[in-house]
Amino acid sequence: MWNFAVAVFLVELYGNSLLLTAVYGLVVAGSVLLLGAIIGDWVDKNPRLKVAQTSLVVQNSAVILCGILLMLVFQFKEQLTELYSGWLLTTCYIMVISTANIANLASTATSITIQRDWIVVVAGEDRNKLADMNATVRIIDQLTNILAPMLVGQIMAFSSHLIGCGFISGWNLFSMCLEYCLLWKVYQKTPALAIKGGQKEVDQEMKQLNSQKDMESGEAPAEASQLMSESAVVKADTEKSAGCCHQMTEPLRTFRHGWVAYYNQNVFFAGMALAFLYMTVLGFDCITTGYAYTQGLSPSILSLLMGASAISGIFGTVAFTWVRRKCGLIRTGFLSGVAQLSCLMLCVFSVFAPGSPFDLTVSPFKDILRHLFGENAILPEGPTPSVAPVVDVTNSSTLLFEEAPQVESYLSVSLLFAGVIAARVGLWSFDLSVTQLIQENVIESERGVINGVQNSMNYLLDLLHFIMVILAPNPEAFGLLVIISVSFVAMGHVMYFRFAYKSLGSRLFLCWAPEQKEVPSNTSLPTTV
Repeated sequence: MWNFAVAVFLVELYGNSLLLTAVYGLVVAGSVLLLGAIIGDWVDKNPRLKVAQTSLVVQNSAVILCGILLMLVFQFKEQLTELYSGWLLTTCYIMVISTANIANLASTATSITIQRDWIVVVAGEDRNKLADMNATVRIIDQLTNILAPMLVGQIMAFSSHLIGCGFISGWNLFSMCLEYCLLWKVYQKTPALAIKGGQKEVDQEMKQLNSQKDMESGEAPAEASQLMSESAVVKADTEKSAGCCHQMTEPLRTFRHGWVAYYNQNVFFAGMALAFLYMTVLGFDCITTGYAYTQGLSPSILSLLMGASAISGIFGTVAFTWVRRKCGLIRTGFLSGVAQLSCLMLCVFSVFAPGSPFDLTVSPFKDILRHLFGENAILPEGPTPSVAPVVDVTNSSTLLFEEAPQVESYLSVSLLFAGVIAARVGLWSFDLSVTQLIQENVIESERGVINGVQNSMNYLLDLLHFIMVILAPNPEAFGLLVIISVSFVAMGHVMYFRFAYKSLGSRLFLCWAPEQKEVPSNTSLPTTV
């Protein structure tokens, strides 16, 4: 709900311009890219309940505060514009974007601790239960992403943005209290959540080492405890003498440790494969829908296509659980990748089909040069589109278009959306496969930092795809973006094939072999077939 609404509010605040929305998207992506490993490390080093409660409160409090700030700006925008030559209004914009970014970072921490850690502990050693829980959470997430924007959109359409901000603030206050109670109940009913594997192993190792030292030295337990107390005091003094420089470089060491640990995981190529899928324009954001609008599709048709895409994604989520039981987890990821890539071939065919505006003779830098050098810039001649697609770096559903142009044939755009919608089945199934592989193969003490780095990788490739669109924003170049996107998806699935073949060898192609029942291990070696 908030992710949709904040983009709409920022567009409205800046006079129907996407500038604030673009800045917000870049700030969010850059923050997760830099702080993903640090957030994950914080999740690993603190008790589960504390992490969940803190991230939940911070996330919802930031959204409530941001909603109040937006209400004040909407109410007193004219007065703020006149004060201090508009600098006070600019300060409000900065505060809104900063607060919204804090909410997104807290949401990242919540996602890591609940969807990547708590679910694994609650499911225990039952992999079927883990798969079902992952699929259920994903279906709930998809449904809320469809219904929440519809609800907020209707409220803002029939009332005002001021009331919309108030509704979102009130809803987050209510949901924070409800989620807090639900988390507490889950924690109480699952005693295993109170114990973290890494902490338990360290404590056990320390006890064993201390007992061995006592046996070797022949010291009494009281003498040993006295020596341990003295050594603890000396250690504390040493840490204090390290100074502020050591503490200031701690985030850098955490950042480096997180990325090194991610690289050393045996599921590294599976995670990279998932990240490469973010480098694509073949999704239902404003890039693809904006292009479709330039090809003559009406908003009502686009809304129906988005609904079909959501249904396709839910079908892929349900299919994941069935295929995993029949073929095993790693094979499910492989089959999902083949299915997705096969469907995306329709998008490649659409580039050369009748009705496609694909034309490499038109400079992809046409609009950029015109903005930089004015109308006198020397540019290659080519057909000028009546409407250019709007690039929205936050996947907002707000479209700022003129009247849709007429096209000669709808075959190209029909093939494009047929491929995108059909590919959602394989996409979501593949996403769940990689998610569960990370859950099962990453040791408990590193789940947070590894998933934090995975989020950073996803945002990095997502940033690259927006930069690619910014460099070639005209519809004539969209076909080139489609080919590049499919190429990145193909490279991602090649990486996954390398991981899968290394894990299973020739057994990878025995698609109907049942999953092997093995005792889960704390090591990072794959145990799923």
